Amino acid sequence: MRWCVVVLWLASAALAQESMLHAELRREGERVADACNFTFKSIPMCGYTLFTDHPLHIAAGSLPPQNGFGLGTAFVWTENTRNWRLSWDFDAVGTFTGGNWRAGGYMKLVHTPHPAKSPIVVTEPGDGTASATVPKPKTSAPFTHPHTVFNLYAQSISLNKLNYFGEGNDTTLAGASLFGMTHTIVGANAIKPVYELAAIRKLNLSFQGEINGRFVSIRGDHGQSVPSIETVYTNATAPGLASQPAFLQMGEGFRIKPVIADRLELNYLGTLQEFFAPSSSQNSFLRWTADLNHTFYLYGHSKAPVQSDDQNGPDSCSHGGDKCPDIPRTNNLNGSIGARILLSESINSATSAVPFYFQQTLGGSDINSAQSLASYQDYRFRAPNLLLLQGSVEHSIWGPFGAKFMADQGRLALTRGDLGFSHLRHSYAAGLTLRAGAFPMVQLMFAWGGPEGHHNIFNMNTSLLGGSARPLLD
Repeated sequence: MRWCVVVLWLASAALAQESMLHAELRREGERVADACNFTFKSIPMCGYTLFTDHPLHIAAGSLPPQNGFGLGTAFVWTENTRNWRLSWDFDAVGTFTGGNWRAGGYMKLVHTPHPAKSPIVVTEPGDGTASATVPKPKTSAPFTHPHTVFNLYAQSISLNKLNYFGEGNDTTLAGASLFGMTHTIVGANAIKPVYELAAIRKLNLSFQGEINGRFVSIRGDHGQSVPSIETVYTNATAPGLASQPAFLQMGEGFRIKPVIADRLELNYLGTLQEFFAPSSSQNSFLRWTADLNHTFYLYGHSKAPVQSDDQNGPDSCSHGGDKCPDIPRTNNLNGSIGARILLSESINSATSAVPFYFQQTLGGSDINSAQSLASYQDYRFRAPNLLLLQGSVEHSIWGPFGAKFMADQGRLALTRGDLGFSHLRHSYAAGLTLRAGAFPMVQLMFAWGGPEGHHNIFNMNTSLLGGSARPLLD
């Protein structure tokens, strides 16, 4: 009898869950029907709804450079408890040509403790003994602390066209080769804000930690005008080419992100990562990174465009079942000036080397689609140690459209002692940006400068505007 009760309880729970999903799908269908009413004026809103609504929407975004544009489907689900908000994102995209794809599942747990009512005790003037409990005055806004966030994820990506020109800052175009890669990441990370101490609350300090299993497989790319990597390079000139062991990668770091006088935002990130290959000590190494971003908002931080939110999944644009931001219908005036210093160094023993597929790159866009020295070819320079100086200016033009200008200087080095401010390569880029509500950010840039010509770059972010980033691939 007891088992019958358990089975009936489980069945009723399953039906309730199914009915919740059915209700969400029905409501989404009604929103899509309202937005897509087969008139010319409804086309923008219809497309926006199809690409951002929940629980199902079209997933789209640029895969890493040289591998095309991915299109697929995403499923988003959120559940709230008394102290936690749980969300699940599942998506899969593929390209129409080239056979490139990415698929992943991402679970996010946001700690949202139920707020306790804390009365204020005041002392009456006079003898100092009488006291009374009164509510907080309306003019005193309560401090809302940021939430602790845990992420669990599994992601796999297959790319058939990646450039390799050799290691170092002095490689030439004559050394060009191609390779393919499949990279699977299974892991977890956590973001713990520090808000208990009022003295450091304005720093917006948080500690971060991660643990990942990384499984990489490298293959040649044949049938192209550029030779395949194994026909030009060996394991000595492309460390890790001969074999790719499984890696256990851990990381620790901190971030401070204060906003000063509603104008200047500092975004400082310091991390230390450990890459361990249990089956091959020749590939183990450490990497530390200091990424210092400075943004001055011309019209105030409150008018800044929507930024990535750690509390949202990559396919989400709002907390829980909230509505996504609307597409601006008028000129939403905003602008910013940015300056960035990125320094990253790797540490390995005399008998080990940093695998070339984990080395960071400069040139065009890197494997995470971040632009640097954009006038050069994608992945143009590759080495274990990196220095990048980057400046940018962005301003709205009309509605969701904006203009952007970037200026970069940077270099790479095989050893930490060779990294410095001499022999920096430079590049400039200018173009248009599109920030339409929660639609993935789009950039169309023309880059020039340096001795290797110019470069056109089109990129659509792989996350919705307001969604968190996916696990990094290097």
